[in-house]
Amino acid sequence: MAANKLISIESDNSLSFGDYTLAEKSKVEDFPYEGSLMKVKTFKEITKLEKNGMFVYESVPGTSVYNFSENADGVEFCVEGSADDDAQITVGLADETEYEIFVNDVSVGKVKTNLGGKLNFSLDLSDGKKKVLIRK
Repeated sequence: MAANKLISIESDNSLSFGDYTLAEKSKVEDFPYEGSLMKVKTFKEITKLEKNGMFVYESVPGTSVYNFSENADGVEFCVEGSADDDAQITVGLADETEYEIFVNDVSVGKVKTNLGGKLNFSLDLSDGKKKVLIRK
């Protein structure tokens, strides 16, 4: 993702967004993607993505997300952030559904979403970018 873009569509039609290196809040609203309007808010403390006003992704502190794609079975993306803090990541999925989380192709366990479909997990980013796969 280009450093000057807060959100972009990759050649494989996935989405990249966020910039954890920013000192001040920045946002892009009404970014067209697959018939939807995306909104990203990002800086060093938080990164948040919404689709048509609905929650998709949030991290505290902020992260940079690459090749984010969703389908009926879950989501997949790569994420990087500050090496100083674990990232608390929340992803919007199906309500009250069990998902398995894989980090760098290794299962780290199963988690059930809450009534609102939010799945929460913590990720250690001290050793660089991580590939995350969340599947039913």
